[in-house]
Amino acid sequence: MYCRTEGAVLAEDWLADQSPAARRQYAIPLDSKPKIHKMPILGRETSLFPGNLLSRAELELANAGSNSCDKRADSETVRWWAMYTRSRQEKQLMRKLQELNTAFCCPVIERRHRSPAGRLRRVYEPLFSSYVFVYGDAHARYIAFTTNCVSRCQAVDDGLQLTHDLGQIQRLIQSGEPLTPESRLVTGNRVRVKSGSFAGFEGTIVERRNETRLQVAIHFMQQGASVQLEDCQLEYLAPETALGARVAKHKGSIDVVYNPRPLRRPNA
Repeated sequence: MYCRTEGAVLAEDWLADQSPAARRQYAIPLDSKPKIHKMPILGRETSLFPGNLLSRAELELANAGSNSCDKRADSETVRWWAMYTRSRQEKQLMRKLQELNTAFCCPVIERRHRSPAGRLRRVYEPLFSSYVFVYGDAHARYIAFTTNCVSRCQAVDDGLQLTHDLGQIQRLIQSGEPLTPESRLVTGNRVRVKSGSFAGFEGTIVERRNETRLQVAIHFMQQGASVQLEDCQLEYLAPETALGARVAKHKGSIDVVYNPRPLRRPNA
């Protein structure tokens, strides 16, 4: 991939306006051209650090919620922080956080497009523009601000829900299926996928262009992603089982109990 610097673009515009006589006056070769700099296309970078972060966060947050007598100061409380980055600084923030050994999650998806020469290009972009989720105590929040990539941040109150949502999004990305970012959630019937590679997923069913799509949400942001599925793979949920995870502690582990009760498709 090639790109021209701003100076090269201005030089090209200026040269185009000059006559051959003016070129000779300024001693500019008639065949001079602006320099073109080659910019490499970066591959997929680390978007979840460490790799077991989501399972670790689920255990820690569930244990913290069950220990009501825990009197730790707020500065020592481990939680999720939603970091809103400066423009196009998500990857830079992720690189710096990894160097500083600070846990983070930022779902990244692959996009494909064709260059003017007809070549297929692959680029990797954050699914949620300008958002990186940092996991840790107040010191982790401070480290994120020292990178000079963060504009503002917000503490996440329901850390277990966010961990569950991020886990579903990460599984969608790892499946390799084409995903569509959903910048605004669409209301619809709550469903669970009962078969296929997405079995166990919960989300909202939406209809677009004669396609049935499962919309998986990050409820904290009211954004998400959707993937195409067949009607036969879905079962509808009762309102009380939607978002249906009841977290129970059993022998030192966390069991997510869905208590599924499949329903018939609601009449139109």
